[in-house]
Amino acid sequence: MAAPARPGILVVDDEPRSVEVIARVLDEDFEVHTALSAADAIRILETEWIQTVFSDQRMPEVSGVEFLTQVRQRWPEVVRIVITGYIDPEDIIGAVNTAGIHQFITKPWHPDHLLLTARNAAKLYQLQREHDRLSGELKLLTPVAESRLVTRRERVRQEYRFDTLVRAPGSPVDAICRKGAQVAGFNVPVLVLGETGTGKELLARAIHYGSPRGDRPFYAENCGAIPDDLLESELFGHKKGAFTGAHTSRIGLLEQADGGTVFLDEIGDISPAFQVKLLRFLQEGEIRPVGSNEVRNVDVRVLAATHRDLPAAVKAGRFREDLYYRLSTLTLTMPPLRDRPADIPVLARHLLARLGAAHGKPVAGFAPETLACLEGYAWPGNVRELQNEIMRMLVLCEGDRLGAELLSEHVLRGAAMNARAQPDLNAATVEALSQGGPLKTRIERIEAGILLETLVRCRWNKSRAADELGLSRMGLRAKLERYGIERGPMTQRH
Repeated sequence: MAAPARPGILVVDDEPRSVEVIARVLDEDFEVHTALSAADAIRILETEWIQTVFSDQRMPEVSGVEFLTQVRQRWPEVVRIVITGYIDPEDIIGAVNTAGIHQFITKPWHPDHLLLTARNAAKLYQLQREHDRLSGELKLLTPVAESRLVTRRERVRQEYRFDTLVRAPGSPVDAICRKGAQVAGFNVPVLVLGETGTGKELLARAIHYGSPRGDRPFYAENCGAIPDDLLESELFGHKKGAFTGAHTSRIGLLEQADGGTVFLDEIGDISPAFQVKLLRFLQEGEIRPVGSNEVRNVDVRVLAATHRDLPAAVKAGRFREDLYYRLSTLTLTMPPLRDRPADIPVLARHLLARLGAAHGKPVAGFAPETLACLEGYAWPGNVRELQNEIMRMLVLCEGDRLGAELLSEHVLRGAAMNARAQPDLNAATVEALSQGGPLKTRIERIEAGILLETLVRCRWNKSRAADELGLSRMGLRAKLERYGIERGPMTQRH
């Protein structure tokens, strides 16, 4: 049964004249149905979409209250209104209890009052239906929310597995991940060492999500980025009015992470005074918010990281020895990118795919000489610097591949100077300096290395390279043919 365009109203009265007058008043705003008996009214209710019933109280077969009691039993959502000329308080109470009467209208009624009552009844009907709908939604909400939460937790776990730390087969990171997986199940602190940008936080997240605490919160805090007083508030919380600007109380990360893990990055930068407070927490498992005398117990696993040499800081008296041993039940060291050059192409392709998708600019990949330069550069900023360089190249790229001409000048120069990691760029120079032979031969080797390095740095713009070297374009071409230097996978024929 489809709902009518206008709200449906049923008028029930044994007097035809009375039914006709009421219908005339309501007909402009409502779909009005009329009945001269309770039996006729029941048949209309069974076939039409009725929202409100106006019933006269005095009818020959049954009273209005008796009829509306039947309506309540079969159509409880319908709004029920009685029209009567006789109102007794006891009758009103009985009608409300048995028939659930919404309102009484006394005779003689005023047309405006009747119309207002009908409009209010239509609004009430819609509100009741919306309430019923929301009640049904709420009943389903808990299992649906739990199901979504389980799905998202599993997605996060899959995202931060140890085998999702991007690396090449046989990478030094393999051993680190094996140790991390071993310690993940034990409720002990772990200290992660390594240069900035090596992926210490990713390793910490893998340890957390690989542990029994994986379903609980994980919070990360950079201890070197904020002063001691704010760091104490961040970790331990504070009470309202504890210091200037504390307009409300705040729950600290350690309490928010109860049952989970807190990752303290750059732990080597905290002051001696805060080292004492952190040590007390690690020993007792207790926190006291700033400005409060209340001590609270929390169950939190602490993972810490730093790029500093903590043992040296302990010897120098800058870091507490007892805190160091509390944090370093197990120590893992993430190797810098320069010590794992085989990981660079794998990481570069992974980062390019992710950045291309995020910025809506997918490209086919890297030119061979580009990857050779990336492998040859030392990357003092590690993975973070590599990501920034790839982002820069992606922005500048106009083709379907990232060529070496898009690389930053310092990356090209660094790759050319790094003979160990990228011998193709200056193998001739190294060979000339390390091996014997006639002077002419050794000079030619050096010249070939200079030519190749200059071409790469000039992004294979031969006119620019010739100008820089003080050669004509024809002279440069002759030397390239002589030494067998050609654009390709960064090699030269000797």
